[in-house]
Amino acid sequence: MRQSHQLPLLGLLLFSLIPRQLCEICEVSKNDYTDLNPLINTMINSKYTKGIQAANVLLSLRLGGILNQCQEQQLIQQVKLTVYYKASTLTSGQLALAILALGACKTPDETSIRYPNLVKNLRNKFKAEIKNMGKHNGNPLTNYYQLSLDVLALCLFRGKFSITQVAKIFEPENKNFYFKGQFSVDTGAMAVLALTCVKNITNGKKKTDMENLNNINNHIKSLIEKILSQKKENGLLGNIYSTGEAMQALFVSSDYYNESKWDCQQTLDTVIMEIHKGAFRIPTAAAQILPALMGKTYLNVNKDSPCVYGPGDFNISTVEPITATPPLSPSQIQVNYSVVIIKETHSTTVSVANGSVFLDVMEAAQKENATLFGFTVEERSWGPYITSVQGLTANNNNRTFWELLNNGQPLDQGVGSYIVHEGDNLEVRWSTY
Repeated sequence: MRQSHQLPLLGLLLFSLIPRQLCEICEVSKNDYTDLNPLINTMINSKYTKGIQAANVLLSLRLGGILNQCQEQQLIQQVKLTVYYKASTLTSGQLALAILALGACKTPDETSIRYPNLVKNLRNKFKAEIKNMGKHNGNPLTNYYQLSLDVLALCLFRGKFSITQVAKIFEPENKNFYFKGQFSVDTGAMAVLALTCVKNITNGKKKTDMENLNNINNHIKSLIEKILSQKKENGLLGNIYSTGEAMQALFVSSDYYNESKWDCQQTLDTVIMEIHKGAFRIPTAAAQILPALMGKTYLNVNKDSPCVYGPGDFNISTVEPITATPPLSPSQIQVNYSVVIIKETHSTTVSVANGSVFLDVMEAAQKENATLFGFTVEERSWGPYITSVQGLTANNNNRTFWELLNNGQPLDQGVGSYIVHEGDNLEVRWSTY
């Protein structure tokens, strides 16, 4: 299954000019591409592939060279409509993701995409993030995952930003790399990709450039060490959903760790096994894992490079759309549900259809008592996200959010994807991070 990128003998003389990470990528071989079909079908057919989720999917499938031109144009139109008509409502990271997706490669009949305007808009949103950090104890409007996307897109699309500022804010011990005291692997991985891009465009001719390069190199090394410290016995990096971007980070930074620290093949095998277990039912989850499995990273984005189209190695079905949840069974199950705000707890037991997700339980409880269990939700790239319960709204400036738990354990899936079971003790808890 593993396919290594080997240097041709003729190129050995130029070895010192070639980044070492090009030799460290492992990927699913073409003979095993059928293992990736569930991911691709989820992205293309899911009813949830719309809006900003379409950007995730477009970026992933373009990097893999999987789409045909008709499928590509449909996704491009969705992303362009979102960017051009909802620009003011997009977060900085959402706009950065859209720019990366639209500019991942160049189509034969390249339609007009106003990259300079998009990049200028992104720069303004990034500056607003930094300004908010100055006013609110170092807290950005969104989070460091999105700030990393911002820097990556600005770097790849020649947007203006301060390298000194980037070197300063991405100090690895910054609290924004941590969530409830735990290092965030996907945030760290995205920062590594962004910092690697910045490092590659810094010429090092000025004294300040040398200082920034030294700081950036140290940041990358530290972040990679933190990512590898979260490696599980089965090879996953953090959890199943952070592993794809962590793999990308490790691909581009092999100079910063000993190869004995990470067995890429083990990680690859575990991810493939999880694919067949149905772990990636949400388009965004599928989109974030696919590039690494095909030996690609977000640093492969190049708006001037011709797009590659479907080679026919994949079996893309368009008959039965894959939804975020399996078909519901007519049987009912009993689930316990609580809202916890500091020391105040309100609980109930609701009946929902077998195969329901966390959100279904919350909706059932809300119908029972809107005062105690009322909530608001908005669509984000990972699906529905709880913004408030009992009128109490999550706030990035205060680092507050509504945490999802089952039997006292935090969940690594969202409210729209976590499938509940008979007797579960579900909880939404007002928390800080």
